[in-house]
Amino acid sequence: MPGWLKKHKNYREPCSFSDRVFQRARSVLFYLSLLLFFGGLPFILSFALGYKFNTHTLKFVKTGLIYIKTQPEGSSIYLDGKLVPEKSPASVQELLPGVYKITLALKKYYPWRSEVYVEAGKVSRIDKVILFPLRPDLEQLNQAGFSSFRVDNERGEIYYLDQVGRIVYKSSLDGSNFEDIASLPEKFSQINGWEVSADKTKMFIFGPHQISVIFFDDRNDYEYSDSFVYLDYPQERVIKVFWHTDSYHLIVLTNKHVAVVESRPLSKTVNLIELNKEASEAFYDNKRQVLYFSDNQKGPDGTSYNNLYKLELSPELYILERLMKKRGDE
Repeated sequence: MPGWLKKHKNYREPCSFSDRVFQRARSVLFYLSLLLFFGGLPFILSFALGYKFNTHTLKFVKTGLIYIKTQPEGSSIYLDGKLVPEKSPASVQELLPGVYKITLALKKYYPWRSEVYVEAGKVSRIDKVILFPLRPDLEQLNQAGFSSFRVDNERGEIYYLDQVGRIVYKSSLDGSNFEDIASLPEKFSQINGWEVSADKTKMFIFGPHQISVIFFDDRNDYEYSDSFVYLDYPQERVIKVFWHTDSYHLIVLTNKHVAVVESRPLSKTVNLIELNKEASEAFYDNKRQVLYFSDNQKGPDGTSYNNLYKLELSPELYILERLMKKRGDE
């Protein structure tokens, strides 16, 4: 080629075959990159905005997450049977809406299983899980046989009733200081209920037609035979009995009456309320001196209606005593 042509300003050296192949490859890669970028852009933006492509519906769906916290921490998390890399506490994210089976497992503890519903754009919380040990700390507290017990958390004591041996025991909450504190009357063949008084000096037991008050013996001389108080109800059936706040009067519900009686020999029962039906449910608020009980009344149409009543027993003892004397004189 002439030299003067090479020096011309518009002259270009002819490309070789390898250069043309390289340029074409670069062009293909460039356009392919653009295609991949714009094609994947919706997926990238969806992922950043909390969306996920649902292969079943072929639509982008906003995801949710499950937050898991256990006590103790460190439990393994299984989502629909598959192990999640994180351990509790953890958040399992990017979940399509729906129901998931969750299993929480920790060595030496019982596993926890449940189903959790995940909503779009929301957090499903599982943060009150307690994993209980396979071998709990079990300790026997009683040192003798018993049929029932009562726990006094305020005073840190447990009372045990042994109906076979006719003995009442007491211990600390940890089972120490275990001792017998009273005996039960022999003629009581059926004990339907019992309760210790608020002053912790005595208890009552009751059967279908009788109540007995038993005084605890702090001197350990076991002379119980003279301490029993018997309150008989031959014509009525005793349903429930409560200690009044003063630890002296008893509130008695029979199949016919709501009554009060003193816990002393030869005391006379005072019937406060006459019942139309047996009060199967009753509750006495010892702090407020209020008795709640149910009873029936007939309406104008002759239909019986079950109602809940509140009976306030005066917190001033002398008023209650005056009421009992008045009723006793009638």
